[in-house]
Amino acid sequence: NNAALYARLGLPFVMGTTGGDRQKLEATVLANSDSTFAAVIAPNMGKQIVALQAMLEQMATNFPGSFAGYELKITESHQSTKADTSGTAKAVADTLATLISDEAVAKVQANDYEEIVRVRDTSAQLAGAPSETPQLNLVPEEALNGHAFHTYSLVSGDGSVEFQFRHNVCGRRMYAEGTADAVGYLAKQLQGEGGAKQRIYTMVDVLNAGALELTQTATLARFLLGPRAHSPRTDVARDASSRRQQSKRS
Repeated sequence: NNAALYARLGLPFVMGTTGGDRQKLEATVLANSDSTFAAVIAPNMGKQIVALQAMLEQMATNFPGSFAGYELKITESHQSTKADTSGTAKAVADTLATLISDEAVAKVQANDYEEIVRVRDTSAQLAGAPSETPQLNLVPEEALNGHAFHTYSLVSGDGSVEFQFRHNVCGRRMYAEGTADAVGYLAKQLQGEGGAKQRIYTMVDVLNAGALELTQTATLARFLLGPRAHSPRTDVARDASSRRQQSKRS
């Protein structure tokens, strides 16, 4: 496969996929111990979606069972050519089910996540929210061949309370931007002293590095420019106040 070829030739790569044998893929990459070789591998290249997943995972870690008695409902819609159930939907299902109970986790995983409502019919996607898929948003016609609409609902036992998490993506731009960031991140790891420190990185690693860089940039800006660099909103408010005072004097 592609990963085996890249590993054999020592070609660093970025791969976003939910299919295949994940353990075999990782073992293939780890077999090459050269510090000039590494890869970013992730089931989803959309940074914002990965950030949402990380937030929900932290929530599940800190508050398992906090939604005891609730029911989990998930609907995902993708282009008709996507044959499998979304890997992102499966991962988020595991996380949200943890907020309910161990039984809920087993239930959602049963028969390869058959309880996740998978929409591939274009007429249903164009209609949006028919009775059999009440969580589905209307998909724009121009996005039928490339979209990812996910809705996750936690509903109380008596139906009086509902929490929803939703991410609707039209087109490929989000994933392309995330992939470009992953390529840049991987290049930096390989160019560092001694080469890459690990063989496999994830999009969470990319996000963490990005947050670190933003923090460093903000700190440097404050050092060079002084307190005014701390907050653009402060500058706007200060400028507006100055204009009002000038107007009063005139």
